Order: sequence, then structure tokens, then C-alpha cells
Amino acid sequence: MFKGAIFDMDGVLVDNMTVHMAAFAEISRRYGVDVETDRVLSMSGQGNREIFSALFPAEVVRRVGWDGLGAEKEAIYREMYAPHLAAAKGLIPFLDDLKEHGVLIAVGTSACQANMDFVFDGLDIRHYFDAIVNADMVTRTKPDPEIYLLALRELGLPASECLVFEDAVAGVQAAHGAGIKVVALATSQPRQKLELTPGVALTINDFTQVSYELLERITYPEV
Repeated sequence: MFKGAIFDMDGVLVDNMTVHMAAFAEISRRYGVDVETDRVLSMSGQGNREIFSALFPAEVVRRVGWDGLGAEKEAIYREMYAPHLAAAKGLIPFLDDLKEHGVLIAVGTSACQANMDFVFDGLDIRHYFDAIVNADMVTRTKPDPEIYLLALRELGLPASECLVFEDAVAGVQAAHGAGIKVVALATSQPRQKLELTPGVALTINDFTQVSYELLERITYPEV
């Protein structure tokens, strides 16, 4: 039986990856760093420590600290996105559908607590979620499975009874490492790239293309 849905946040609950890219471009400009957008996108789903350590000069990271850089970048993002904050297409009716069928819902995101609060309170969706896991609660971010393993533990469900909703390859890899099938959203990375990633059971454009009944069949396909 399909009992648990675990959602990534950025690019899933909100279609906001273009804003994150704009915020990264702005902080790169402030520190005189030239980083190609494709390199940033290739690290979607990972934490700020990994992203800044990989893409910014070591001298800048030492001087400012990855946590300082991350906090500054996320503040830029929230300022940019605040006037445009909106739930992903079809999200609210889909969450209602899941709740009507008794599905437990969690978020497992590499975002910081401040960004999660910004989205959850701005959209008034906190009441849908039975468990919340973010980057501030783990020691290893995606593609490590720790975030999703903790989400399973918080829901009290086995991986076989859950699905993860992800938009990034790193996130798919994290869910696959936790033994959970993935519904991939083609919002921030090419559809073909997602479909070729192990663990993806279904790829969709938005939440209008899924329902509880469809996901029940994915979780327990007929033999």
C-alpha cells in the first residue's frame, strides 16, 4: 500500500530554480567569481557547503566561510522570490488528494531552515506535513541518502511504502540510496537525464499529472 510521500522542496513544491540561479549569479558577482550556470545546475539538490566549496575559490571560502556565503546567497534568493512565491502547478489539490487517502507526507530538502520556513509559511502549507527534514538537521546532504532515511524514520514507514518527489539527479540518487522509488519532476533538469537515473519510476511535468490511484499502482505494480 502507498502510505508515504516525501517531497523535495526547491523545484518541487515551488518552481523556483531560476530564482536560485539568479541569486547565485548575484553572489558570484559580489565576490568577483565567474561561474557558469550549467555548473551550478549540475549541483542542484546538494547543500551550500558542497556547492560553494566546489565552485568558489578556496580563498573566498576560507575568508567568508561556506556558511556565511550560503546565508548571504539565501537571503538574496528570498528577497528576489518573495514577490513571486507560489505553489507548484497542481500541488495543493494533489496534497489534498493524498491527505484524503490517509497518506503521510514529509519534506526532505537540502534547503536551510530559513528557506523552508519562508516557503511553508508563505504558502501556508505546513499543516499538510507530518514530518520535516532539512539540511540543518543532517550531517550529509544529497546525494547522500541521510535526508531521506531520516524522513522515513520520522514517518515511521518502510521505503517500500513510500515515494519521493524530486527534480534533481542528486536528489534521485539520495532517494535511490535510501531504497525509495522516485517520481521525477522535469522542472530544473532535462527530462531524459532524469529518466536515465536509477530509481526513477515516473517522470512528470507537474502535479496535475499524478493522483493517489496512479501512485498506488507504481508503489505496488500488478504482477
